[in-house]
Amino acid sequence: MERMVLCAKLGKELPGLARPPLKGELGQRLFEHVSQQAWQLWLRQSTMIINEYHLNLTEPESQRILREQMEQFFFGDGDTTPADYVPPGPT
Repeated sequence: MERMVLCAKLGKELPGLARPPLKGELGQRLFEHVSQQAWQLWLRQSTMIINEYHLNLTEPESQRILREQMEQFFFGDGDTTPADYVPPGPT
């Protein structure tokens, strides 16, 4: 049976993550309060953030920025889209 969580992002009871996605306190908080569905949304959002901010995740400052964006996405007001972001048009 799947582990269910009240998802902080989507506001409903959904299947939870199989394990904490990160080490430490934030990873445990995500494990307890984020659904698999919301995590998939984050993976798409994080790709956009990394590309738009030109983050190099080997650098501590880039890791800090992405972590802050993650906390905002799940536990803040949820809007982590850069102000000047323009979605790609049809190809």
